[in-house]
Amino acid sequence: MRDHLRAGVAIFNDGYYDAAHDAWEDHWLDLEAGSDDERLLHGLIQYSGAVYHARERNWAGAVGLAESAREYLAGLPAGYRGLYLDPVRSFLEGLAADPERIERRPPVVLEHEGTTPTLSDLDIGPTAIAAVVLAEEFGYESEPIAQARAYARRDLEAGDDASQFITLLFDFVREDEHRGIVFQRLKEHVGRRQAREKDVEGLF
Repeated sequence: MRDHLRAGVAIFNDGYYDAAHDAWEDHWLDLEAGSDDERLLHGLIQYSGAVYHARERNWAGAVGLAESAREYLAGLPAGYRGLYLDPVRSFLEGLAADPERIERRPPVVLEHEGTTPTLSDLDIGPTAIAAVVLAEEFGYESEPIAQARAYARRDLEAGDDASQFITLLFDFVREDEHRGIVFQRLKEHVGRRQAREKDVEGLF
């Protein structure tokens, strides 16, 4: 829950409002309907959608999502799961009343565990989630990123915290100007690891 929550928060805070919901949705779909965790993620998904629609000047869509987001977040403790919800609820109330306010002020950034995390602040768990989301957002093949995430997890479990896959996932998420180059390197490393695994399988 924490990794998905924090990944989505960082993606949102970096301005990728439409993409943020993907980080939350992957986990939200597995939650029991009506549970506090489900309501939190559902509300955040609606919040990011409301902001996205408002920025696209889809006023009716923004109002509808802002109102439903408020309903999902209503009643949750102000610091539920380390997320500071009161400013979000206040912003949603204002957005529902006047969606054009998005053109006068930016959306409220999300505060989690006492900070307002961005992509450059994430540790490897949320970074690995964000990498897959951003690959889809920017039109990169998602399979090499997903495979790199699996290899990074495997390397961490084996005690290799200097894994090249970990480094490349961090770079893919954080290096805006060099993301294409990083993706090519990551894809090459994935291909080499897959080839080695296939060679080993062929010995038995």
